[in-house]
Amino acid sequence: MQLKELKSLLAGNADHHFRIRLPDGDAIPLSFHVTEVGHVRKTFLDCGGTRRETETCQLQVWVGEDYDHRIETGKMAGILEKGKAVIPDDSVPVEIEYEDRLISQYTITGHEITGDAVILTLAHKHAECLAPELCGLPSINRLPALGGKSSCCAPGQTC
Repeated sequence: MQLKELKSLLAGNADHHFRIRLPDGDAIPLSFHVTEVGHVRKTFLDCGGTRRETETCQLQVWVGEDYDHRIETGKMAGILEKGKAVIPDDSVPVEIEYEDRLISQYTITGHEITGDAVILTLAHKHAECLAPELCGLPSINRLPALGGKSSCCAPGQTC
């Protein structure tokens, strides 16, 4: 989800609760805080030597001990408004950083609007070879299912 889409979703549902659902279906506890709004720019070389760049708006979510804390859509919209100082463009995708034993980064794959809440749906981020033609990987279905094995990594194959 792009930042402009998230802002529009919040503005269109200004009187709702704001919730986040993890990929396993569990919700981030209702007492979460958004502790950072960041602009992350990554410049890198892929395994084929091609220079690439990515940009995201990263929202860091943290659960404290103040269990009565709640973020509503209006407050979340205000947090994103303050983030304009560091986010140069609303077309960047939004990612959520959250710690549940490990710090993980998630993409936002969708949302649900219930009678009283806007719920973001998260998905795991995955690594993928960006130069499959140089690595000898098939051009389709390059990313094996989570926990699965890729045939290119079988004994005697090169990855």
